[in-house]
Order: sequence, then C-alpha cells, then structure tokens
Amino acid sequence: PSVRRKIAQGLSQVIKEHYPQVQVVAGTATAGIPHAAWVSDLLDLPMVYVRDSAKKHGKTNQIEGHLEPGVKVVIVEDLISTGLSSLKVAQALKDAGCQVLGVVAIFSYELTKAQQAFAEAGVSYHTLTNYDALIEAALEAQYIEQEDVASLLEWRHTLGN
Repeated sequence: PSVRRKIAQGLSQVIKEHYPQVQVVAGTATAGIPHAAWVSDLLDLPMVYVRDSAKKHGKTNQIEGHLEPGVKVVIVEDLISTGLSSLKVAQALKDAGCQVLGVVAIFSYELTKAQQAFAEAGVSYHTLTNYDALIEAALEAQYIEQEDVASLLEWRHTLGN
C-alpha cells in the first residue's frame, strides 16, 4: 500500500504540473484502471475507463463512466511500450468529443516508435520513470554489471525501431 500510494501521489503531481486544467481522469483497461481510481480520488475528480474496443454484449460501451462533450481528460496508463494502446484510448475519447490533454504513466521503455507515434498523434505523455532510470537503479543495486548495459540498450533499440 505505501508503494501504491507513492505511485498515485507521483502521477497526481505530474498531472498537476503538466495538465492543471484536467476535469476527468481516464484509466486504460485494465492495468490503468486502479491507478486512475487512486489518482482521481487524490485529485477529487471524476473518473472513467476506456476499453481497447467496444464490448460485444450489453450496452457495447467502449467508455465506461459519464463524459460531457468538450471535457478535458488525462489518460492514466501503467506502462508505455509502443504507445499504441494509450493512443487508441486517446482516439476513443476524442471521438466521444473530449479534449485529451495527455497521458501519464508509471513507466516508459522510451522506444523510438512510441515517441514517434505520440508525436504523430499530437498527444503528449509524461512518466514517473523510464528504462534508463531502471538500468541505472539496477547497476546501483548490483542486479546487473556495467558490461550488461550495452546489450540492454541494444534490446531497446531493436525493439523500438
């Protein structure tokens, strides 16, 4: 619970700094939902969540929760690899008439393809930490050796292009 609380507080702070005009917090299904719930509680804002696609049964909603046209939304995600799932959610919210301010996430691999995809979509994003920080922390904790760094960076380069 203490780590979860720090993550929620960190995401809330990032939103306050970069997207102070936010009116609704949107979680990505399914991993972003709990983080969005904790963040929306801390920010005292309404929350919705967005599925990858519309349900095949029931009301067939892709977005769950109440949204007014023109509302300013920040998307909460757990991690960004290629960015495509976050951008799919952003497009669904835009299609619903929302103004997507940006995406916040816990972690990013910092893949080139993600950076390009976000830039092409005109959506900004901010994360609490990233792959470079993970490598640095792993070195400091002696989980990896300095000679491992090159192969880890090569893995990201290969994956991200």
